[in-house]
Amino acid sequence: MKKNRLIGKTILAICLVVSMASCGTLKSHKETLPVHKNVVASENLSADAQRRYDYFYLEALRLKEKGEYDAAFDLLNHCVGINPNGAASLYELFRFYMYMKQPENAEKALKKAVKISPDNYWYKQTLASYYQDKGLLPEAIYVFEDMSTQFPTRLEPLISLVDLYNRTKDYDQVIATLNRLEGLDGKSEQISMEKFRMYLSKGDDVKAFTEIENLAKEYPYDMRYMTILGDVYLNNGKSEKAYDTYMKVLQKEPGYAPAMLSLASYYEKQGNDSLYQNQIDSVLLNESLDSNSKLDIMRGLIVKSEQTDKDSIKIASLFNSILMKKQENADIAMLAAQYMLSKNMNKESVPILNKVLEIDPENTPARLQLLNFALKEENAEKIIDICKRAIEYTPEVLEYYYYLGLSYHQKEMTDEALSVFKKGVGQVTSTSDKNIASDFYAIMGDLYHVKGMNKEAYAAYDSSLVYKADNIGALNNYAYYLSVEKTNLDKAEEMSYRTVKAEPTNGTYLDTYAWILFEKGKYSEAKIYIDQALINDGDKSSVVVEHAGDIYAKNGDIEKAVQYWDKAYKLAQEGDSDNGNKREVKELNLLKKKIAQKKYLLQ
Repeated sequence: MKKNRLIGKTILAICLVVSMASCGTLKSHKETLPVHKNVVASENLSADAQRRYDYFYLEALRLKEKGEYDAAFDLLNHCVGINPNGAASLYELFRFYMYMKQPENAEKALKKAVKISPDNYWYKQTLASYYQDKGLLPEAIYVFEDMSTQFPTRLEPLISLVDLYNRTKDYDQVIATLNRLEGLDGKSEQISMEKFRMYLSKGDDVKAFTEIENLAKEYPYDMRYMTILGDVYLNNGKSEKAYDTYMKVLQKEPGYAPAMLSLASYYEKQGNDSLYQNQIDSVLLNESLDSNSKLDIMRGLIVKSEQTDKDSIKIASLFNSILMKKQENADIAMLAAQYMLSKNMNKESVPILNKVLEIDPENTPARLQLLNFALKEENAEKIIDICKRAIEYTPEVLEYYYYLGLSYHQKEMTDEALSVFKKGVGQVTSTSDKNIASDFYAIMGDLYHVKGMNKEAYAAYDSSLVYKADNIGALNNYAYYLSVEKTNLDKAEEMSYRTVKAEPTNGTYLDTYAWILFEKGKYSEAKIYIDQALINDGDKSSVVVEHAGDIYAKNGDIEKAVQYWDKAYKLAQEGDSDNGNKREVKELNLLKKKIAQKKYLLQ
């Protein structure tokens, strides 16, 4: 065993020697940048110190790779203690200090690394970027300018300088830097366009014209530049030149949409509204124009309309004309629907929303909007139709199962409703809305109870409360059904109390809690809560009023109890329903029996 350990140490020593003798770069970083040169031995650093420095530096990188950052940080500081001029260690410390939110220490370490290794491109790049991120733009410019001189073949410093000079609005320097880029990388349309933009920003129209004219000459078959040249003419009062340029473009390439749109702008500036409108119509009905361009145009027209005549009929008509043509996607139809909804043109939006779904059956926002209309109309058949179709295309959207199941429930199609909710909970994932998942199980509990499947009902309620412990509806119904069954009343009381605490003026929840207390023989407490239930609209429910009678009877006030029973029976006879559920005949017969026995109770 000792021999093996010795062999291992020997191999490590050999690896280190080879590494120090031959490595130009360190491979321990996951990042490709920057590349560190191996530490060059200092004139004042002994061979032993150099060896120790390199060992600890490599070990620090290894620990960093393993995620042992504290140990790596300590070793890097140890490296600097051995060799204060170890640029690679200082650079790594800079990164640690940045992570530790110690910018002053970070900057100090990085600047020292740059000073020690002035030829390291990536150190300087990092320093410049550091200044840029801190908003120290003059400092960043200084470093990038230095880099552009020191590394004359690199494009990156010049590209960064273009951005920085733009941010400081030094347009002369932007142009000068663009010229340097052009000299280094050759003439390009991107550089020419940027120079054109800079000349316009400076108000130097002559040079702007020259730049774009040269670009148009250099790319005679690219209609973009000819069109841009026309736009420059138009925006600078040279309307006739603009018109001639647009017409040249359209002669070469009839139906070229950008030129057609620019021509529309020309007519608008000339005050020729009819030609302008005709041109806009031609552009938007141009099948060669892509959907995104049409979207941009329509957005612009909407903005213009809102700022002027606010003629929504005209905009809607334009949308309808576009949508009569074959569509690449549903984007324009969706924009049309959104516009009409914003203008309260709900009826007009319906066929547009259906058009969206015709193009894109998986478009959830459009279908949800149609569902919203159906919900407002309380049209159960329409809700069912929308949700059934929706589930075919987007089975992951839980809202469709919710409203489909509720609609079946309202139509007393219990089995169908239960089937839908079962499918819905099958779509619940870890990322699903827990409120919806909880409601799914809560309603399933209600449905199972309707079917007399109490065991399954209670299991569903338990699942509901797992997803949302404070689901008040589930807590109330669960508690009430337990009280009706006279089982697990302690649990029922605890759940019901939470509902009353959450909504102390809810008559239904107060009644449930009162009835549980009644079943537990806590008659005086039950009376307090049933009185509160009656005050809070409970007196309109035959069930609540009957409960009041039972509770008052147990508290010895038989006369009051009979009054409540009488009232409860009348409410039921008058067509009262409790939460949509009519009283069963056997319940009413039992109530009649209570009233009939009053003379015996009063004795």
